[in-house]
Amino acid sequence: MSTFIPPFVPRIVSALRSRRRAAVASAAAFAVGLAMLGVAGPAANAGTTVEAGRGQAPRPTVVLVHGAFADSSGWSLVSTALQGAGYPVLAFSNPLRGIPYDSDYLRDYLSTIDGPVVLVGHSYGGAVISNAATGNPNVKSLVYVAAYALDEGESVAAANTLGGGHTDVTDHLVVRPFPGAAADDGDAYIDPAFFPQLFAQDLPKPVATAMAGSQRPGAIGSLFAASGVPAWKTIPSWYMVASNDRIIPPEAERAMAARAGATTVEVRSSHVPMISQPLAVVALIKAAAR
Repeated sequence: MSTFIPPFVPRIVSALRSRRRAAVASAAAFAVGLAMLGVAGPAANAGTTVEAGRGQAPRPTVVLVHGAFADSSGWSLVSTALQGAGYPVLAFSNPLRGIPYDSDYLRDYLSTIDGPVVLVGHSYGGAVISNAATGNPNVKSLVYVAAYALDEGESVAAANTLGGGHTDVTDHLVVRPFPGAAADDGDAYIDPAFFPQLFAQDLPKPVATAMAGSQRPGAIGSLFAASGVPAWKTIPSWYMVASNDRIIPPEAERAMAARAGATTVEVRSSHVPMISQPLAVVALIKAAAR
């Protein structure tokens, strides 16, 4: 059986060959990670499906929720691996309009899914899953990937100070107006000049630069919106701390994980372990699914 490699991988590596040797080595390592997660090509997927039909219990649906300055494509490596292992996967498109609106949107979305759900949030997506899952008996576990596990009444801005940490991201935001925005609101982007070093410093520079150019903004007011009653008070949770995170201070991540009583793992990663260390993220989600 041949290994499936996404078609864009050779183009990334080819484009980097003219750059300095360190960049090429980094891109090659990234390509290997893509190939490892791409083992579930058409034939492999078919084999997994047949095996699941021979008496195995149905897998829970994994719902992946992205955060601000990102979109659902950030889950591509993780979702490919999970689907290859037989899990139904849905990557939710987070509106990024603020905790109340986004949580209501996700709550309605979850109401259309039958059976058990593993709900996964990255970054600001953690605040959304914490609110949307409250009172939903189908959500059996929560997974926070370098994410905000807010307490009731807490905001994203306040959570950044937990554990004595500090983030520089608020010093490098570009705010643009949108129709209907209040005078003190707007869509916040990370300045593309700073995005690679703040958001994804362990990815190949061309990949991080492309992410900077395609980032989805979040309403600046979402930084200060208060969370409701969090689902982690009643639903078992798992947490991945990214020890090299420059968006959410790692100290704050550890504090939120401990407060939630989460099963916690720590990886040496930037803010995007689902891209830089997808196999570790997949393993954590599988543990939560069990």
